[in-house]
Amino acid sequence: MEQAYILLSCEIGKEQELTSQLRTINEIKNVMITYGEYDIVVKAETENPEKMDNLITSKIRKLEKIRSTITLRVTL
Repeated sequence: MEQAYILLSCEIGKEQELTSQLRTINEIKNVMITYGEYDIVVKAETENPEKMDNLITSKIRKLEKIRSTITLRVTL
């Protein structure tokens, strides 16, 4: 099992829209709006590192209105 917290910066005022979109992705277990340098924190779980990479590059980063991401991988 692979787990990660992903910190997202998005366009101003698009936090609610993006959290709704992120919650439809099966691998995402929790979505929280924050305030400060990052706008959204996502907790994600996948079966292996390759699927985590695919989740981040193919599903999350391709959403419109996301400006940047930082991934914090969790070692179990």
